[in-house]
Amino acid sequence: MIIKPRTRGFICTTAHPVGCARQVEEQIKYVQAQPQINGGPKNVLVLGASTGYGLSSRIVAAFGAGANTIGVYRPSAGSEKRTASAGWYNSAAFEQAANAAGLKSYSVNGDAFTDETKQKTVEVIREQLGQVDLVIYSVAAPRRQDPATGEMVNSVLKPIGEAFTNKTVNFHTGEVTEVTIEPATEEEVRNTVTVMGGDDWKLWIKALKDGGVLADHATTIAYSYIGSEITRSIYREGSIGKAKDHLEATAHQLNEELSSTGGRAYVAVSKALVTQSSSAIPIVPLYVSALYKVMKEKGLHEGTVEQMYRLFADRLYHGEPALVDDAGRIRIDDWELQEDVQEEVLRIWSEVNSDNIYDISDLKGYNQEFFQLFGFEMDGVDYESDVNPDVQIPGAYKVE
Repeated sequence: MIIKPRTRGFICTTAHPVGCARQVEEQIKYVQAQPQINGGPKNVLVLGASTGYGLSSRIVAAFGAGANTIGVYRPSAGSEKRTASAGWYNSAAFEQAANAAGLKSYSVNGDAFTDETKQKTVEVIREQLGQVDLVIYSVAAPRRQDPATGEMVNSVLKPIGEAFTNKTVNFHTGEVTEVTIEPATEEEVRNTVTVMGGDDWKLWIKALKDGGVLADHATTIAYSYIGSEITRSIYREGSIGKAKDHLEATAHQLNEELSSTGGRAYVAVSKALVTQSSSAIPIVPLYVSALYKVMKEKGLHEGTVEQMYRLFADRLYHGEPALVDDAGRIRIDDWELQEDVQEEVLRIWSEVNSDNIYDISDLKGYNQEFFQLFGFEMDGVDYESDVNPDVQIPGAYKVE
């Protein structure tokens, strides 16, 4: 099959196995070029391991610290007539590289929210690794079945209290317009917290502890975002922000539970990046395009793998207690929120329109990174060649 990108809004419905493999290869090469992370984790569980920060966390753990890893992610395999998801191809490439490097690597294919996936993962850890000493929670999903009621609930990306109007961009066409987003109802806020808050993270830690596969000194970490004044109303002060508040409160609860045996729990606040999730949030693609322009010019730009390497090497495993802010969060969004960076971003934001967007922002870079998430627009890949979309992941544990 000759695979081309097909888009529907902020989603690309196809993925390229060779391009995804190249993306993973480049992240691995970056990590291998950095100093080895001494004193790092030995056995790592990554929940939401196939894309974004989860994938990069797994790469840094394996190729930066020499850790064995288990990745949990939804199955979305391809066939002779249909491509797999980018996450599937990413994971296949990771597994191949890890095995070639002599690292133990296992995949559990299932819905991370379900009890069945949790129990299967506990079994795999017990059989293959014994225990894990780092648990990464990087699950981002639009819906979840409420374990208390059995009801399927959806998350929303809305402001709270009143409608919000600001600029946005169609990142495929470069058209800058205004968008108005109506406020979330109380029920929508509750449902967003159910989906994206800390409940499931807490259930995972309980399942691992009850199963005897969480090491006494284990660290667990979940990822969050705060952002700038531009995105505050739609993000941190919106429905998703309430979920992030709950996630951070959960980190404090877990830290208290784990500290008695030498464990620790953190939320790490990362920078704004091009991800499948962030592309769905109005305003964010335009903000990221302006941010990329500024941070690249100042030599401060990082992608997911650079952020995760800095988290591991400079925050979690550098021989000292992790440096946290007043709320107990690890901050690797510090470069994004530098005063000089934000001043320049605000200037661009005030001036940007459909006519000048490609001149004063990095929308071209945003668009390219969006397609690279799905394995397209990667250097050195022949996109006119026939490729087999039916890539297998040998030995993956499937949750029926």
